Amino acid sequence: MTISRTTRIFLGSLFGVGLAFIYVPLSVVLVNSFNASRTFSWPPSEFTTIWWSKAAENTGVREALKWSLIAGLSATLIALLLGTALAFAVSRYKFFGREIISLVVVLPISLPGVVTGIALNRAFTQQLGISTGLMTIVIGHATFCIVVVYNNALARLRRMGTSLQEASMDLGANGFTTFRLITLPNMASALLSGALLAFGLSFDEIVVTTFTAGPGIQTLPIWIYNNLFRPNQAPIVNVVAACLVLLSIIPIYLSQRLSSDSSSGGRF
Repeated sequence: MTISRTTRIFLGSLFGVGLAFIYVPLSVVLVNSFNASRTFSWPPSEFTTIWWSKAAENTGVREALKWSLIAGLSATLIALLLGTALAFAVSRYKFFGREIISLVVVLPISLPGVVTGIALNRAFTQQLGISTGLMTIVIGHATFCIVVVYNNALARLRRMGTSLQEASMDLGANGFTTFRLITLPNMASALLSGALLAFGLSFDEIVVTTFTAGPGIQTLPIWIYNNLFRPNQAPIVNVVAACLVLLSIIPIYLSQRLSSDSSSGGRF
């Protein structure tokens, strides 16, 4: 297919506008975290690293980081266990309602976060009588973290087929040994990729967290939102937002590298 020079320029311009729309605001936040001014002034007249040290000393930030890490790691662990099990069930067995189960698993990530958050809040507080807290945050995050693990595991299982497992069973290995020596090593990169992406999604989630968090729990995104318009906290908010962006990029980048390398047969 041949594309004219005008079309290439037009498409390239659209691509550039799209990238600018996404990354220019993030760059402004990162640069402003070194701004010596206490306000969101632009451009910065002077640069300093004092706000980074103050953010590290801030007890509210450290507490919020702790809750974000606990919630993210817990949701990722649940997503790994349930997402992998669901992927095995859908890819390896035929049963009534298999396609419906696949739809139900993927549906939460396509719904608006506010819809998921309100539904979970009502289910916890009104239907089940459970007070919102860390457990409800983890369950809320796991609803959409399962999707990325499920999709990665399902795609890898379909590419693998069943010939290696059948050969292992024919040679006398039982189901557990076959899973440990054959299936799991071939799925390791896909599961790690899904886990990294799930953690990245959980770490910076705010909408679902707002509806499922208890009164004494603040994750980093909620801390940023609550302190965004407090004049004395503005510089620290810039630092925490910049850290949140950087910490979210790392697992997503690693996940993409693992996915691309495994699909091309290379090593990470």
